[in-house]
Amino acid sequence: MALDSMKEIFERSARENIPFWEIVLQYDMEERQVSRQASMAKMLSTWQAIQDAADSYTGTQRSVSGLVGGDGLKMRLYARRGESIGGEFMDEVIVQAISMAESNACMRRIVAAPMFLCSAGSHGDLSQGFARNPLLSQKLQQERLTLGAGKDYFVNAVREQVKYGSDFLKIMATGGFFTPYDTPIQQQLNDEELKAIMDTAHALGKTVTAHVYTNELMQKLIAFGIDGMEHGSLMNRETAQLIEEKGLYLVPTFCPYEEAVHYDPEEMKKKQPEFRRKLELYKNALQAGREVICSSKIKLGYGTDFVANHQNYESGYEYEAWLNSGMNPFAALKAATSVNADILQLSDKIGTIEPGKYADISAWKRDLMHDTKALLDCAFVMKDGK
Repeated sequence: MALDSMKEIFERSARENIPFWEIVLQYDMEERQVSRQASMAKMLSTWQAIQDAADSYTGTQRSVSGLVGGDGLKMRLYARRGESIGGEFMDEVIVQAISMAESNACMRRIVAAPMFLCSAGSHGDLSQGFARNPLLSQKLQQERLTLGAGKDYFVNAVREQVKYGSDFLKIMATGGFFTPYDTPIQQQLNDEELKAIMDTAHALGKTVTAHVYTNELMQKLIAFGIDGMEHGSLMNRETAQLIEEKGLYLVPTFCPYEEAVHYDPEEMKKKQPEFRRKLELYKNALQAGREVICSSKIKLGYGTDFVANHQNYESGYEYEAWLNSGMNPFAALKAATSVNADILQLSDKIGTIEPGKYADISAWKRDLMHDTKALLDCAFVMKDGK
């Protein structure tokens, strides 16, 4: 994919308000006509072009987390503060990409899970989008190398991910809001599978996080030994207290649900139909869950989960969501820096400004304490003292 093509994709995505991975899907389908080996070589050869395109388009240097195959070449662009990456990547490509990152000083803050673990028809099964065309959906499902069933399958899947260089494991434990044919209250891996994943990962020295919404499953994951969780948007006070007692982290990702929590019917109309329907259905539960999270003493990390509302490099919108929910600005900034560094097990290198750590410093001209959009307007970045 040429540099000009990437610029065109970014610009069209912003202009038409379409997630750019949907646009890139067209390119991905063309790539399927090329041999796997040739396709991989071509994608790897454009790594620097993609980085340059991102830098040119955003106007400020960013890190490209990976190249994604399967249902699209979805890329996630992350600011350099050390944000967690849990997503799906093309199998051989990510192995080489991580190797490249390790040898590249500007990439050394990336913590990656090459492929999440999921089941057929789950939130992680992106062939859902083609489910009304069973032959195509089945073909695309087979591209997901960590989609399967059974304890033995997932034990081996964890071992393979560790072999590929995974820093942690991510589980798609429940359904989601954005995928069309599941719900956020479904448990999508059975108890035996969940426990097998966690036991195997821990035995190999890796931590585990999970995409999860419901109280029942969050409590079950805690009992099985989960290290942290993402979203948790439907939690009650009992679950929050259990998370507090165990000292686990939660990355709440407020932004995708803002129009439901702070109800905005006009903005809701702009959502994709399946996303809008679920937000309306769970609106009250999302509002109650937000209050629980904000009033808790849970160790909160900062992450966005931008899928359908913003580009991944616009992470300041998550800060706005925190402040609009009554969170203290210092709590949000701490979550994005020292807490995230601790979650990523990088607190000896980043997260605070002190002797012995990387001199990574950002600055803003606008008032972060009162201006909810200030984080979107970064004025200065120092990396490693440069």
